[in-house]
Amino acid sequence: MQYTNHYDSPLGGILLACDETGLTGLWFDEQKYFAAGLIPEHAEKPHPHFEQAKRWLDIYFSGREPDFRPPLHLIGSPFRLAVWEILLRIPYGSVITYGEISQMIAGQRGLARMSAQAVGGAVGHNEISIIVPCHRVVGTNGSLTGYAGGISKKVKLLTLEKADMTKLFIPLKGTAL
Repeated sequence: MQYTNHYDSPLGGILLACDETGLTGLWFDEQKYFAAGLIPEHAEKPHPHFEQAKRWLDIYFSGREPDFRPPLHLIGSPFRLAVWEILLRIPYGSVITYGEISQMIAGQRGLARMSAQAVGGAVGHNEISIIVPCHRVVGTNGSLTGYAGGISKKVKLLTLEKADMTKLFIPLKGTAL
């Protein structure tokens, strides 16, 4: 069974989803792929996983790095899971490029190279925004593309973390806006 609950963040409403294993979703209201992994038979009700997720979010939105992670239940293909595991290792306040992630995945799989676009697809379909920090992934040239919650939220999250934004920019056009 899957459960849902809501959280009011400084950046707007957030829908949380969990099962007995852990958090299965965290989406900003109206973001791309909103509630994509939510099963139709879910029920809105409190759950201990939500209490932990909300405590984590309270600490995070206060501008501090949480020193724990709520239980997560990442659901996806082996490729997506491998990408999301890399996302979980990106330090607070840091960024990494899609290309760097593709090199890591290629290395794990014994390949000479891996498509950065494939990595971008996996990053974009991350169901647990913020906690699985897909907002910390940027283009090789410093472009702030590809955040399902919207570029303005990505900028605000990175600013909250005091990430070095001097070499990052918002693209004027493109498909990942």
